[in-house]
Amino acid sequence: MTSFTLNGKPVTSQAEADTPLLWVIRDEFKLKGTKFGCGIAQCGACTVHVDGAPLRSCSAPVSSVAGQSITTIEGLDPEGRHPLQIAWVEAQVPQCGYCQSGQIMQAADLLRRKPDASDDEIVQHMTGNLCRCMSYTRIMKAVRLAADHLNNGAGGAA
Repeated sequence: MTSFTLNGKPVTSQAEADTPLLWVIRDEFKLKGTKFGCGIAQCGACTVHVDGAPLRSCSAPVSSVAGQSITTIEGLDPEGRHPLQIAWVEAQVPQCGYCQSGQIMQAADLLRRKPDASDDEIVQHMTGNLCRCMSYTRIMKAVRLAADHLNNGAGGAA
């Protein structure tokens, strides 16, 4: 058994210690926003936050997060109104939608730490989160829009 906090609520997983966190989130706790992409921590579709830092959940054993705080896309904002979620729609980013939760979680980490990130810093931070539909231009636009909202006082905290 592994205990941790999931989207602000204390939970205990019954999964074997070496079970990837992704499958615990999806199968045991029924949160389907975090996606399986590659299974080797290379695409970013499974990105969640562990104690505020991005982590590829497909390759992290659940035992590695004992006592820590996990945030999934569902926990980013209870109403789905995080500035990045709003900007994603405004910039018409989603196509197939598969990578979107991982992209948003990666971008949320950047904007939390550096809400005035330059375009080059955004590109560098987002490198490694792959988009099958190649909507990188729209992803950049959405991150920039969310940063503008945050810097101008519109929307919640990243």
